[in-house]
Amino acid sequence: MARRAYVFLLRPTSGQVQRAFACIEDHRILYNAALEERRTAYRRAGVTIRYGQQSGQLKEIRRADLQGQGRWSFSSQQATLRRLSKAFDGFFRRVKAGQAPGYPRFKGRGRFDSVQWPKDGDACRWNSTPDSDHTRVYLQGIGHIKVRAHRKVEGRVKTITLKRAGKRLYVVLSCDDVPALTLPQTGSKAGIDMGVVSFLTTSDGRHEPNPRFVKTMAGELATAQQALARKQRGSNNRVKARAKVTAIHTKIRRQRADFHHKSALTLVRAHDVIAHEKLRIDNMTRSASGTVTEPGTNVAQKSGLNKSILDAGWAAFLRILTAKAESAGRTTIPVDAAHTSQTCPECGHAAKQNRRTQAEFTCQGCGYTDHADIVGAINVLRRGLASQPEPVKV
Repeated sequence: MARRAYVFLLRPTSGQVQRAFACIEDHRILYNAALEERRTAYRRAGVTIRYGQQSGQLKEIRRADLQGQGRWSFSSQQATLRRLSKAFDGFFRRVKAGQAPGYPRFKGRGRFDSVQWPKDGDACRWNSTPDSDHTRVYLQGIGHIKVRAHRKVEGRVKTITLKRAGKRLYVVLSCDDVPALTLPQTGSKAGIDMGVVSFLTTSDGRHEPNPRFVKTMAGELATAQQALARKQRGSNNRVKARAKVTAIHTKIRRQRADFHHKSALTLVRAHDVIAHEKLRIDNMTRSASGTVTEPGTNVAQKSGLNKSILDAGWAAFLRILTAKAESAGRTTIPVDAAHTSQTCPECGHAAKQNRRTQAEFTCQGCGYTDHADIVGAINVLRRGLASQPEPVKV
């Protein structure tokens, strides 16, 4: 049994859209008011306000604002206050660890897009009209909303979240006790090498092309951003221009996620064991500009590489791959990627000169030649298998 999230597109009426947007906005106002109370109390009196105290004020707030806060679910408002509390917990944890603190910030209209109901049946209900031909979700204050349920929901619905993405509304179901759909064994093991020319290369020689979604949409995105920059702040035209930019970013994100899911599913269906590089994306995409006194070198090239890495979305893909593998009963093995594309899989000779170009590998010790990404994938697989309690030879 596992926990899984299901995301479905909602098909609300025009009235339900207005109420859903109002619900999100009122929860944003509640979040910001609670944050302001904490900031003011500590700045003026050195007093720390906690979740329990703010939750205890909800009844009075709802009673005083029946047409505003009073029309929404009490439990969803508690979840919003918990969300703020978790933000402060993360802030204090980072301060204690000596990391960049990241003090909780006020949420603007474009930075608060979801409301959670923490328990199915408490002011919300999944599939609330089972006798109907359509699946619906009930949310207090909004109504019974039609859902485009493109797949069957397994397990027990734990939480229900209303999410806004541009002009679209989604429902996110977090389910417990979801049965694992174990796939039959294939007897195959593979290593994968991540790249920007090819998105990934497997140890058996398969190259997955890199779709480069941001680069493909760069012209359209630049035009939309330039149009947004010319609009007067506060005008309706600026709102429309911002919505267009958001829509392009949303399209890119959805295309990338679809590609990641399909690529991961292909690997999981084909292989029992998948070894992959343990990548530190933050370090890999760090700026090379340097400082005024010590300027960096090859800044333009490094900037282009950083954009390509972020466009590929390696970290998101590896998270999806790990989740799909776990659900299917497969094994993923993260390994240190150092020198994997510079080490000969035949004789073990490791040298920078072995990788003559981005794609060409020629061992200076034994003369073995192959595609550099395939060599990297082979070495990733071998390191992964060797790291297991019972190493397996390939």
